[in-house]
Amino acid sequence: MIRSITRQKPFEDIVRLAGGISKVFVVGCGTCVTMTRTGGQPEVESMCARLGETGKQVTGSMVIPVACDALTAEALQEHAQAVARADALIVMTCAFGVQTVAMQFLDKPVIPALDTLFIGKEKEPGTFEEVCSQCGECILGETAGICPVAGCHKGLVNGPCGGTNRGKCEVDQNKDCVWTLIYRKLEKMGRLDLMRTYHRPRNHHVEPRPGKTFIPFEERSDDDGTQL
Repeated sequence: MIRSITRQKPFEDIVRLAGGISKVFVVGCGTCVTMTRTGGQPEVESMCARLGETGKQVTGSMVIPVACDALTAEALQEHAQAVARADALIVMTCAFGVQTVAMQFLDKPVIPALDTLFIGKEKEPGTFEEVCSQCGECILGETAGICPVAGCHKGLVNGPCGGTNRGKCEVDQNKDCVWTLIYRKLEKMGRLDLMRTYHRPRNHHVEPRPGKTFIPFEERSDDDGTQL
């Protein structure tokens, strides 16, 4: 199961961002942050209590089923009066959810209570490992579907470093060397020749920033407006 992995910001940072604001409404999410226990119902209730201890008036709270989808606005309408009484919203979701909520309330501050770290896959209950850093230059076709950018502490894309020892990473000896995993899988597939593929130094600016936009190929048009 793939999730946006988050962690709670230091409470002092949240209080600082909410400086001068007396009434708040707290928002959580029922998907990723519930799974990672950073913004589900128990965390939202705890946040409300802690904010109350600092003198903030909590006008209400809710856990949106999916905070980053098109139904966020409709879900928030169920608590429209409590939201209206608040001077700001404390949002305990990933960055996608924060921005989705912010688009619904252009007249109110939206304060993120979490930091979004990476896209992770659940390895075992409650344990998530990074599987994609959204680098924009996917080489999974040459690495047996295992990502070395996300899986290697050094982000190496041309095989293991000299520190790998008996299949373990020199940075974290409890972690399997991702390039050893790649080698073993390619060997089973009879495709070890792919290990000879040279990958040029990564372009960390592969997409222009800020404001990247993706348009599916079939919807793009040429200069004269003809659909391609």
